[in-house]
Amino acid sequence: MTSAHRITFTTDYGLADGFVAACHGVIAGLAPAVPVVDVTHLVPPGDVRRGALVLAQTVPWFPPGSVHIAVVDPGVGTARRALVLRAGGHLLVGPDNGLLPWAAQALGGIEEIREITNPALTLAKVSRTFHGRDVFAPVAAHLALGTPLAEVGPPVGDPVEQTAPAPGEVLTVDHFGNVQLAYTPAEFAGVDVLRVEVGERTYPVPLRGTFGEAPAGELVGYQDSAGLLAISVNGGDAARLLGVRAGDRVGVSAAT
Repeated sequence: MTSAHRITFTTDYGLADGFVAACHGVIAGLAPAVPVVDVTHLVPPGDVRRGALVLAQTVPWFPPGSVHIAVVDPGVGTARRALVLRAGGHLLVGPDNGLLPWAAQALGGIEEIREITNPALTLAKVSRTFHGRDVFAPVAAHLALGTPLAEVGPPVGDPVEQTAPAPGEVLTVDHFGNVQLAYTPAEFAGVDVLRVEVGERTYPVPLRGTFGEAPAGELVGYQDSAGLLAISVNGGDAARLLGVRAGDRVGVSAAT
């Protein structure tokens, strides 16, 4: 594989400590010319599902040849494997806990999987609690410099998969309070107004092309940039108004 265009980095490390900077330091020491794009380090701590969604909705926008490090790893130091997945000309580096497969599917499907076992590609001393710095960052740097994937370690079968989202599951709530649901707008073709049920409360939600087509302060449904059904409040916070967060279930049907 030719040298990567760049490395991307997604974690739940936060920004208050030096964890992210330490990983950047390892990469800079091994591959100083390879740029690193920080996707986010504000995945909720230990929230593998949220990290998997962020990764899957981000990596397709990078060019083939990119290497993506993802670390949301509550099982660090246990028997869980450290993996590299190849998909669509990209490489995904991270723990075998369900964090990587959705992104691989978004890139066209898993083509090859290798377990990270080659000590020549990791730091000489590997902490049991900081594989982001000691395992994933150096392996990604070596891959970005053109190290063949076969040198990472032996091939493995399918990695741990995430459970598929349930219909109506709140997948994400973004910074603006927009609520992304496990539906596509195509499932409601021809529907002008949705009936949205949250617990015992019911809301009429018009389907429009964008949130700006609704009156200020009103709910609106639309196809978001990931191609999924989202609910917003024009100029407001839909998650707060509806009282939902990621993982909740929302009933959606055509209004009668």
